[in-house]
Amino acid sequence: MTETGGTLYVVSTPIGNMGDFSFRAVETLRLVAAVLAEDTRHTRHLLDRYAIDVPLIAYHEHNEAKTTPRIVERLLAGESLALVSDAGTPLLSDPGARLVHAAAEAGIRISPIPGASALLAALVASGLDVGRFTFFGFLARKGAERRSALEEIAAAVHVVVLYEAANRVADTLVELAQAGAAERATVVARELTKQYEELRRGTVAELAAYYGQTPPRGEVVILIAGRTPRATSEDELRARANALRAEGRSARDVAAVLAAEFGAPRNLAYRVAHE
Repeated sequence: MTETGGTLYVVSTPIGNMGDFSFRAVETLRLVAAVLAEDTRHTRHLLDRYAIDVPLIAYHEHNEAKTTPRIVERLLAGESLALVSDAGTPLLSDPGARLVHAAAEAGIRISPIPGASALLAALVASGLDVGRFTFFGFLARKGAERRSALEEIAAAVHVVVLYEAANRVADTLVELAQAGAAERATVVARELTKQYEELRRGTVAELAAYYGQTPPRGEVVILIAGRTPRATSEDELRARANALRAEGRSARDVAAVLAAEFGAPRNLAYRVAHE
């Protein structure tokens, strides 16, 4: 569709260190008709720091369905608007996907103003092989969706990145270990760009034990290295399956662990798990 009307700017904001706010971001926010903010009070502090005097519009997960059509109308009428989140790059585990999709469908120009991102900051400092990765954002809190995600992470052959609430880090690492990723290289990145920035490295099992005793604080990114597929025999799979069953693990859990630890094809892992 032909571009028309104003421009929707998707603007990255600092994730901690205020020095990470770019000159271009400041200039852009000074020129737009309004800024769409996840938390207007939080964003007002940022704008005041840089003497940016523009109106703020609340735009978050609770009102985006209702608000998006009105915003698109303003853009089509020729106004340029900026979308920001509380910290980092919008849309990455933050609101905004609905608006960007609607604006694209309406033929509105969308311009990214890049900057800080916890996802990218954690990746480049991790020391892992990050040539290919999958971003999971925040996992579902419980249920089949969470179990499926944990199994997918454990079976991945490349780096997986996820966000997690500080009080759930230890539990998530324990579940990943149980899913077959216990020995995988892992990095827990905490408070990136802030005063108490920390990257702690170890295996999933080691970090699960550490954070079980020392709960983290602040914003957390977890990175898990991909598994290395290795040749194995069905006898070795059966021996591991028997050991897992002796621990009381279900056939579903056994199959998931065999796939994650050994790279066994799912149909083979399923068959051995049910023998």
